[in-house]
Amino acid sequence: MSPWTAAEPGRHAGTGVWRIDLARAEADLARCAEALSPDERARMARYLRPEDRARFAASHAALRLILGRALGRDPRAIAFVLAPGGRPELAGAGLSFNLSHSGQRALVALSTEAPVGVDVETLRPLPDALRIARGHFAPDETASLARLDGPAREAAFFALWTRKEAVVKALGAGLALPLTRFSVSLPPGPPRLLRLDVPGAPSTWTLHHLEPGPGTVGALAAAAPVSDLTCRALPPDWPDLLP
Repeated sequence: MSPWTAAEPGRHAGTGVWRIDLARAEADLARCAEALSPDERARMARYLRPEDRARFAASHAALRLILGRALGRDPRAIAFVLAPGGRPELAGAGLSFNLSHSGQRALVALSTEAPVGVDVETLRPLPDALRIARGHFAPDETASLARLDGPAREAAFFALWTRKEAVVKALGAGLALPLTRFSVSLPPGPPRLLRLDVPGAPSTWTLHHLEPGPGTVGALAAAAPVSDLTCRALPPDWPDLLP
């Protein structure tokens, strides 16, 4: 995995992922909320917990900032359309994107080469990892997980989970795709798509393991071969870049 390089967002080509710190002061959060569309602000208001509203505002404002800089547009003017599976897209932009957040960390994937999906999870104790895997994952993945124990099993579970979520998001299938319909590799081996039983789906994929910071793990999936992945981090004062 490439190191995370701090940088301001700009024009984009190829495939990359941005890391965003969502822990923001109240003034930053107010600025983030101002950058959102009326629909996004209404969605944000539906969250009951203040911390969930804060994460929504920061993550979606960062997405708008990154997309706006990539396309040379005002972030507030970005207009999304919904694909058939409910995935937000940019009509006619030639740019695939995806957002994921967990805890105080968010990831945004961009690609001009292929549809992409990204996922990030906060690591936490999970003593029932194998039981969850048996209920959701493919039999070969569960068997590989069962050969591990303790912390190694928990770490592998979260790596497996993020890889599978990234693939689902790149397909744009959402909850309609059972996670048993495809298999991915587990660490310590390289991330690979091992099996995909989805009619009409791309046959060649690229998967990347991501380490966005202490206590988190992530993955990026691209539904085609792509060039080298670039990993960048928004600067600590990134809300100041919003218009």
